[in-house]
Amino acid sequence: MQAATSIPINGERHDSASQRLSGASSAPEAEFLRPTGRSLSLSKSGAASALDLTDASISASEQLLSGDRNKDAPSIDLPHQQAEYISHIALDIGGSLVKLVYFSPEGPHSDLPANGHRQAGGKLHFVKFETSKMDCVFDFIVSKGLHHLPLTGSDKAMRRVSVKATGGGSYKFADEFQEKLGVILEKEDEMDCLVAGCNFLFKAIHHEAFMYENGKTSFVTGTADKDLFPYLLVNIGSGVSMLKVEGDGKFERVSGSNLGGGTFWGLCRLMTRCKGFDEMLALSAKGDNAKVDMLVGDIYGNRDYSSIGLSSETIASSFGKVVSQDKDLEEYSPADIAMALCRMLSYNIGHLAYLNAKRYGLSRVFFGGFFIRGHPYTMETISFAIRFWSKGEMAAMFLRHEGFLGAMGAFLKVHPMEPNMEAASAKEPRKVRSRFVERFSMGAPYSGGEIQGPAFNDMAEKVSWVEKFVQVGTAAAEAARDEHDRARPFEVPQLGEEHPDDAGREPSSPLQNQMQLHVGVLHYLPSSEPFPLLADPNGYEPNTLDIVHDHAEMEYWLGVLEQQIGTGVEKAIACEGCSPGSERRAAAFGRAFAAHIRKLRLEPGAYGPLGLSNIFELREECLREFGFSDIYSHDKDRENAAALAVLPDLLQELDAMSARERLTALIEGVLAANIFDWGARATVELYQNGTILEIYRDARQKLSRRPWRVDTLDQLSKAWINGAQDADEPGSIVSSPYRRVVMFVDNAGADIVLGMLPFVRELLRMGADVIMAANSQPAINDITAAELIRLLHAAGQLCPILTAGRDAGQRQKQLWHGRIPPLTRRRGSSGDGVASPGSLSSLSASPIRGGSTSQSKSQPQPSPPPEEPIPSSRHGALYVAANGQGSPCLDLRRVPDVLAGAAAGADLVVIEGMGRAVHTNLRTRFRCDALKLAMIKNAHLADRLFGGQVYDCVCLFEPSAASSSTSG
Repeated sequence: MQAATSIPINGERHDSASQRLSGASSAPEAEFLRPTGRSLSLSKSGAASALDLTDASISASEQLLSGDRNKDAPSIDLPHQQAEYISHIALDIGGSLVKLVYFSPEGPHSDLPANGHRQAGGKLHFVKFETSKMDCVFDFIVSKGLHHLPLTGSDKAMRRVSVKATGGGSYKFADEFQEKLGVILEKEDEMDCLVAGCNFLFKAIHHEAFMYENGKTSFVTGTADKDLFPYLLVNIGSGVSMLKVEGDGKFERVSGSNLGGGTFWGLCRLMTRCKGFDEMLALSAKGDNAKVDMLVGDIYGNRDYSSIGLSSETIASSFGKVVSQDKDLEEYSPADIAMALCRMLSYNIGHLAYLNAKRYGLSRVFFGGFFIRGHPYTMETISFAIRFWSKGEMAAMFLRHEGFLGAMGAFLKVHPMEPNMEAASAKEPRKVRSRFVERFSMGAPYSGGEIQGPAFNDMAEKVSWVEKFVQVGTAAAEAARDEHDRARPFEVPQLGEEHPDDAGREPSSPLQNQMQLHVGVLHYLPSSEPFPLLADPNGYEPNTLDIVHDHAEMEYWLGVLEQQIGTGVEKAIACEGCSPGSERRAAAFGRAFAAHIRKLRLEPGAYGPLGLSNIFELREECLREFGFSDIYSHDKDRENAAALAVLPDLLQELDAMSARERLTALIEGVLAANIFDWGARATVELYQNGTILEIYRDARQKLSRRPWRVDTLDQLSKAWINGAQDADEPGSIVSSPYRRVVMFVDNAGADIVLGMLPFVRELLRMGADVIMAANSQPAINDITAAELIRLLHAAGQLCPILTAGRDAGQRQKQLWHGRIPPLTRRRGSSGDGVASPGSLSSLSASPIRGGSTSQSKSQPQPSPPPEEPIPSSRHGALYVAANGQGSPCLDLRRVPDVLAGAAAGADLVVIEGMGRAVHTNLRTRFRCDALKLAMIKNAHLADRLFGGQVYDCVCLFEPSAASSSTSG
């Protein structure tokens, strides 16, 4: 049997290299399927030889993920696990839906610099099918090769292969799984899985929970265990179970009801003749329950019963009005009946939930289960009930992955994902969350994880389908927008101060029948940690602008990204030599990203509360999805070469200045060079009218006029000079007030070469260690860590100080098995500020005396350039680290552990660039001093944040949060 072709589903696709279009890479593609009626049945012998998965591995005993991506059908080999369970898949088989969670491994990014042993990460996929289409489930599992555990020798005949499963269907379909897949379903307790999955998703996903009231979605952020436990989980299936959850593995069923989703379904089927559950809920949204429910006003002549706080529109008796009406069932509107039933059940469940929450002192109540399923009207009604009974003190909350809680919990039974998940989450859940990030591929805008059909055979077939899909999707989006415009406004019940129990007319019909709770692919990054220098890690929010609640701001930035699609398509085609294959894939990228933008305009919360940094990253992920890993690679190489040609002259000019004057020139140089950004429209226009050197010189000239829009250079200069007596002497070098500097760099070309490298060189000469943190993956023209290493080698041929710093860093890393050594003590005469596992040899030269040194032109000089001073033994070490990012912004909730470990103890953080220092992190405070440098290349952003103009500059020096609070 040949290797199975990949199945396109909401977040992950893998194609055989021989099947891709010319020039396509093996990047993940959109996970979509087309309609099919094909079924698949496999015998045990046929299934056993389907795939060879021996190249990948998972160690269940150590809970470490490792292995290389199998590009044809990503699955996991378990050579170290002697158990009988397949640990990369789990199922929750319900009466209407089958929910499947599976894991696909991937190795470390190839562009990361070598740093010793790295744990491999992977992706968690969430897939759902209709239970009535079990053949599609079997087809998917076989095509992905998810039913295999590598067995050798006599084990093949002796050992059974089991998959963890929960739900009633794990019993009903057990024989079919064994017959068609050779797999035994190992049943797990449904409630135990439900709670385990819920707890995991709360901790792994930043905005898993949300509220739905008055037709609006608002997401709930939980940053620590105190924001989560304890809580009440109300699972509404056929019946209702209410679980008090106090921690991981600590829960109790405290109540329940036999009146649940099954009650609604059964009564509605009897009374309306509808058969499908979704059909019934859609019908209920069109009805008027006042036609059958007895209201308070019906009893008291359309008047309120104000003495006990009931309005005239409060439901006094569900279906009570039918008693006095001489009508047969056929004479009632099915929609009115469905609405009355929905409210009767929802209010009853909401009341029970409130009473149990009140009884056990629980302030958080989460609802899930089959009855919810993303239906806005159901959520609106339950939310109203909780507000009503609690007099506004409580709110109902729902979960984006609510349908996958059981499957996720079953998955965790064999594959806990984190070796110390429980221990770590008890104290610092943010560290758990730093290892997971949700991303959306082309599968997200319209399918949201639901299977649509069979696999694509290659990239060309997928591109063809996307071309057709976007046309259909666009029509659907436009139709939905028209329906939205025609819909009447919500009738929002008001909870007045005099009548807090007033149920009013209750919530009116929502604008859509079912909310698409889009679930992306959950990327597992086992080597990620929060950046350790954040002053408030729990309260950290990277985005400066709030586009989640400011719809005008959201619309503006979506428009900016939409305008840039054409440039992105052109660059994608050019980067691969304008081949026919690249043209089609580039066009598919353009259509796909435009579809994302349309979806976000129609449903701003469709992918959760995406900030501006997330949307920028969405563009880069979309490019990678269609096989374009770095569309600006040619531009970066060309601009690096042009800037390197003038670097020696710039360094000679800087060396002739005094330390004080040089600092100003260095900051001017960083700001001037930061003008080069292919992601900014203003810069692109400059590129068309001049060379990079002309642009750079012109920007330097203009920057000589201070103050800048944000200008704290004088404060920086005071800390930098630190009282040095000869800081104003030509050629002087002051001793660094900082032991280790972490520097987040931005663009390739003049930005890094003429801006940041001279700044880094000065810090090295002053005696500071410098860690240059660059992108892990390409984004626009941002430099990556791998590119920076190559650039430093080229720059080192022009500057011995950079070479000496790089060599010193490499020696330290060798002593620390490829990792950047931690900083543990002050620099002294016998140490260099790192925790040294052994003695280190130093470079031969005279130490700096008296806090500064004047460079003599008569000293022996290495070449080139002839003016370059001899490196001192007190010069710092230079390191390069990947920052874990693949976008033009900087999210410090997760960085690689190598960078996190190296940054601990650093006393200065430098963040450069509009995306990293203004779009994100402008208001972020650090435990150490911080310097944020950027040129604003967007007029709207300059005006919105600073009341300024395009090309205004930001030089923001902030002392450590601790010193600021002390001085204040």
